[in-house]
Amino acid sequence: MIDLFEFLLVWVLVGFLAQLIDGALGMAYGVSSSAVLVSIGVYPALASASVHTAEIFITFASGTSHFKLGNVRRDIIKFLLIPGILGGVAGAYICSTVSGEPLRVVVGSILLVMGIIILWRFSFKRTLHFRKERPSTWMLGLLGYIAAFLDALGGGGWGPIATTTLVANKVEPSKAIGSVNFAEFFVTLSETITFLILIGPERFSWEIILGLLVGGLICAPIAAFGCKKIPQRILGILVGGSITILSIRMLLEFFK
Repeated sequence: MIDLFEFLLVWVLVGFLAQLIDGALGMAYGVSSSAVLVSIGVYPALASASVHTAEIFITFASGTSHFKLGNVRRDIIKFLLIPGILGGVAGAYICSTVSGEPLRVVVGSILLVMGIIILWRFSFKRTLHFRKERPSTWMLGLLGYIAAFLDALGGGGWGPIATTTLVANKVEPSKAIGSVNFAEFFVTLSETITFLILIGPERFSWEIILGLLVGGLICAPIAAFGCKKIPQRILGILVGGSITILSIRMLLEFFK
């Protein structure tokens, strides 16, 4: 009984820390949690499925918190949702049938470039200009599909790709983070349903899912509040720095 309690406590902590990063910076819950699961020997498709199952409830809590705090732009999320759902279903199907490892180098390279651009912009430009008009419809649709596809394929990627792209396109960081978190619930739900159909619920590690879920739910409103209060320049630097480190790590793991 004590062993089970300690086991759950570890995953509560993992879920809390992952959501602290994700809710405040709009990225890395799936990547962080999946990386821990894969490192202890969990099959990648099952790791992705487990993380996304926990994320259904966490993204609902996080998205609701961001919405209440005014971090969500409706004109952005409505063009991310449908392509995101379709991309998530396609990615979950591919993840359950073939290996997606070769895509890591492509995703890592794209994220590295975006991370450097954001770091430069928020670190060295004296005046920050954010666009009030939304990015084009086709760009948001393509972004939603690709981000969700790679998210399901690798256990994480929706936040790093969607948030980074929006910030690189001069969307205010807090609005980009909040909008991406809000849309993530619907994308995650579609991915999880696909995984449940293809893999089967009996293969899921429900103890790990419960731990991740509890930790994430505790942290969701705290992280959303932090996103609202942190100055935009600091938030942008944190986003750029996080995605740069993440992308370098992805590339190093692929080539080692």
